Order: sequence, then C-alpha cells, then structure tokens
Amino acid sequence: MDTVNDTPAETRRRIDQLLDHYSLSHQHPVNERIHFLAVPLIMLTLIGLMFELHPALAYVFLAASMVYYLRLSLVFSGVMAAWTGLMLVLVHAMSEHRLLICVSVFVGAWVLQFIGHKIEGQKPSFFEDVQYLWVGPLFVLRPLLVRFKLTW
Repeated sequence: MDTVNDTPAETRRRIDQLLDHYSLSHQHPVNERIHFLAVPLIMLTLIGLMFELHPALAYVFLAASMVYYLRLSLVFSGVMAAWTGLMLVLVHAMSEHRLLICVSVFVGAWVLQFIGHKIEGQKPSFFEDVQYLWVGPLFVLRPLLVRFKLTW
C-alpha cells in the first residue's frame, strides 16, 4: 500500500506516486512555503546559468525536461511549458546581469531549501533519487491546479 493513501502503489499513476512521495518530506508549513518560493527561483536561475554557459545547453535541458513531464502528465507538461516560457523571458530580461543575478539567487534559494529541510527534519527527496529535482516544480504547481479544479 502507498503511505499517503490506501490505493496500492503499483496501480497508481507514476505522477501520483512521485508527488505523494515528495510530499512526505514536505509536510511542515514553513518548509512548504520555503519551497513555493525557492523552487521557482532555483528553476529560473538554473536555466539562466545554463544559458550563460551556452543558450543551446539551456534549450536542450528544457526540451529533455518537457519530454519527462509529458511522459508523466499532459496537463502538468502544458503548465510546465507555459512556466518554462515565462522563465525564458525572465532569463532574457536579465541580459548582461544574468550571471551575477543567477549565481546569487541560486545560492540563496538552495540555502533556503536546506533551512526548510532542517526545520522539516527530513532530507531533500532528490538525495534519494535525482528525478525529484523535476518533481519539485510539480509539487509547487499542484495547489494551483487543485484550486482551478484541473486534474492531471
């Protein structure tokens, strides 16, 4: 049985299994709020840092991420595509300040994440499996989808 609900884990969709598992180490309200701020900032700055190395690197990474999201959920992949588009606009808007902004915010956001997990008393999920780095944005977006009654 799954630890979050009574449905056997093997009969549940992969997206639901990942989100439920991720939620287990994100129960404390302070940690959740930190994640709602820090995860988008990390996503933004990671794209910006890759863009600084070479724009093609950022675009290839984002395309691969979209394939991952598409395999999990059509709805989440659509929302992530829109969110990614917004992130790219912001990365471009940073122009010549991109590197300084991205390094500073990236480090600060990760510090916040680790403070949140210290408060939570749980290690970050990606220590278990790197794919949880891609699940974090879905965790942040899930309440928005629930609010608008969108199922994934």
